[in-house]
Amino acid sequence: LTADRFLDLLAGINGHTVDARYRRDLCDRLQLDTTRQMHQYSRGNKQKVGIVAAFMAQPDLLILDEPTSGLDPLVQQTVLSLVREARDAGHSVFLSSHILSEVEAVCDRVGIIRDGALIQTSPVEALTRHAFKRLQLTLRSAPPADAFSTIDGVTETGRSGHEVNLEVRAGLERVMQTALLYGLDDLDVLPVTLEEIFLGFYGRGSANGGNSHA
Repeated sequence: LTADRFLDLLAGINGHTVDARYRRDLCDRLQLDTTRQMHQYSRGNKQKVGIVAAFMAQPDLLILDEPTSGLDPLVQQTVLSLVREARDAGHSVFLSSHILSEVEAVCDRVGIIRDGALIQTSPVEALTRHAFKRLQLTLRSAPPADAFSTIDGVTETGRSGHEVNLEVRAGLERVMQTALLYGLDDLDVLPVTLEEIFLGFYGRGSANGGNSHA
């Protein structure tokens, strides 16, 4: 079958009404030549056919498992745009991905699964805001190596000259008190990415080598 015939077959089986112009627009945006036979396609083009098949009937619920796998970066961005458009139109989208920058870019809520169990569900913004703080302190004099690492809930992640980088889960008041001892010239609160939060969950209790994804 050509991709066109394959998509016709899926539409017939599902009994969905498909807007032909919308289907053609999907193919054009994904740069998919639907006149070719399916067995001639690369993995990436087969992935595109699957994406068109998922979106073409504009369903109320989309379930997408690694939708950008095998696609070039430009087409990946197109797929993410399609997800945003579906979301903004009021459709529900479940997106499973190991590319956490994609999850952060398009999802309102995130669930983190480890060893087959859902260990966290939260709005993305709340998760990135409250998980922990990353601070960059600029001090007038360099503190000893253990000045901050002895504070419970604080990890020093690096330093350069009088700049000290910290990951703070608790003990912020003590961090500030300690910083003032060495002359606090500047303080930056650095953004925390979903990937960093994910790795934090993955590291907790994962000595037995569990698997996680979002």
